[in-house]
Amino acid sequence: MNKTTRFLSIAAVAAFSAFGAHADEADSSQFALKFDTNRTRAEVAAEASAVAQTRSIEPAGSRVVTYKSTADRAAVRAAAAEAVRTGKIPSGEISAM
Repeated sequence: MNKTTRFLSIAAVAAFSAFGAHADEADSSQFALKFDTNRTRAEVAAEASAVAQTRSIEPAGSRVVTYKSTADRAAVRAAAAEAVRTGKIPSGEISAM
């Protein structure tokens, strides 16, 4: 039994060490992209500078719509107080329910 265990462990080590022989280069060259282009460095630089000049620094969707109100502040406060008194809008701790 001791010989069988030793034989199986040596076979397992040999099998696992054989996987390393099939590996590719350590620098992952099999995944490297190959580009074949005929554009010059100056053309690419000109295109990059044109994009940088026309690009907005504002993130997409962050623009806030402005609204110019014509209502009087006192009238809005009075309407809100009336709505609270009549129970149309909740207030205080009851509003959490």
